Amino acid sequence: MPECDHNCAGCSLECGERAEPQSFLAPQNAHSNVKKVIAVVSGKGGVGKSLTTSLLAVNARRDGKTVALLDADVTGPSIPTIFGLTEMATASETEIFPVLTDSGIETMSLNLLTNDPAEPVIWRGPVLSGLIKQFWSDVCYGDIDEMYIDMPPGTGDVPLTVFQSLPIDGIVIVTSPQDLVSLIVEKAVRMAAMMNIPVLGVVMNMSYLECPHCGEKIYPFGKNDDDIARKYGFPAIEHLPIDPKLATLCDKGAIENYEGRYLGELSKLIHDLKK
Repeated sequence: MPECDHNCAGCSLECGERAEPQSFLAPQNAHSNVKKVIAVVSGKGGVGKSLTTSLLAVNARRDGKTVALLDADVTGPSIPTIFGLTEMATASETEIFPVLTDSGIETMSLNLLTNDPAEPVIWRGPVLSGLIKQFWSDVCYGDIDEMYIDMPPGTGDVPLTVFQSLPIDGIVIVTSPQDLVSLIVEKAVRMAAMMNIPVLGVVMNMSYLECPHCGEKIYPFGKNDDDIARKYGFPAIEHLPIDPKLATLCDKGAIENYEGRYLGELSKLIHDLKK
């Protein structure tokens, strides 16, 4: 028998010292049954990640799904503002109960647990990571068809914790036209590949705007080059316009009142995703 280097992952021999790969998955809340978990990521801030997360959640709710929103962008939470949530989450001795939006989306965010939403979160990585695990293990979401996670930008401690601790079924990458040609998308793609998580699609926010008089599409940042997105083989490529009406609804906390259907192709892909 060859000398053992104690690397069981690369060894096909059976022996008494063989160990199974360690799982970092956090236990799901005992009173929750979340069937699909979709993470919405971006390589940088300010590209519309929270907007994309919210639109996908609203679409799913309109399609008759039971939906949960987990705001993992702990240091810059936007979800409560977009949905106009002002009440605090409640808790029992053993678990936390999320806040319902007007349409019935189960929502959890740090801003729903603090008295002052403007208070800055000055925490180190391990504390932030621990909170994300609590949002999964301690929050009672109930029976959920689809959970959408608004991730912080980049590839730091919190995104890594989400990818390792939660059973992510796929990710959606959000970018803007001027960033698509950079390394930002590729970093997100490579991180997903390292975590063995499929990329379901890319959303190019602020792609165009429509003239209110004639309906002509105007491309203020240049026309999108889908070839760069297609080279990765993304199943869905979506374009979000600059829509002042939608922006106003988000500022008023009334995104659930928006008309039309953005990101419909991506929503259908997520609904049809097999576990």
